[in-house]
Order: sequence, then C-alpha cells, then structure tokens
Amino acid sequence: MSVSTRLHSYRQLAGQQAERYALDYLQAQGLVWIQSNYRSVYGEIDLILQDQQTLVFAEVRYRRNNHFMLAAETINTAKQRKIIITARYFLTQHHTPCHTMRFDVVTLVGRLDRKPEITWIPSAFEDID
Repeated sequence: MSVSTRLHSYRQLAGQQAERYALDYLQAQGLVWIQSNYRSVYGEIDLILQDQQTLVFAEVRYRRNNHFMLAAETINTAKQRKIIITARYFLTQHHTPCHTMRFDVVTLVGRLDRKPEITWIPSAFEDID
C-alpha cells in the first residue's frame, strides 16, 4: 500500500469517526438523525437531521489542532454553495414534514482516540438565492 493510499485511508477513517462523534453530540442535543453522507451529482452532505420542524444539514470538520486555521474557516463560500445546492436537491427527492431548513457546522478539534473538543454552530450560514 502506497503512502498516499494509507494517508487517504487514515483521513477517511478519521472523517467517519469525527462524523460519528458529531452525530452522537447532536442527538444528545435532541436532534433526530435522518441520513449520513448523502451524495448527489451536486455534492455531499455529512449529516441530515431534524430539529423539531427544521431540517438540518450539517457539515462536520475535524482538525487535530487549530494552529493553521480554525476548522470552521475551511468552509468557504464555494463549499457553502455546494452544500446549499445539494440540500435543495435532497428536498426535491425526499418528502419531509419540516417547514424550514438550516445549515449547521460541527467542528471537532483534538485527538479522536481521546475526547475531542466539539463545537456546534447552528445556522452557520444561510441559503443564498
């Protein structure tokens, strides 16, 4: 196995573990899980949940440390647009009882083999028409 393949496998595993931590955290806050890793031709959404009558599309970002930039800062305008378009597509494909939607970010900082610091940013960005 090449170094790049091992690095990709490690990142994929770390991402899956971070998403699991984030999902557990959001469920503890009362959100109800709908789907993980929703993929379409437009992009991917890490977690889709329901918070009362609101459909929540959550982007999960993991960093071992914040030395270079905060995890939430890595979600630039282009990534936000991609998430929004993917969320709109999800709504056309799935009938939900939710009346509104929002875009949250969950960041995890620290080692995943210990308890990382989790920060939940509800309504981190808005749908732009």
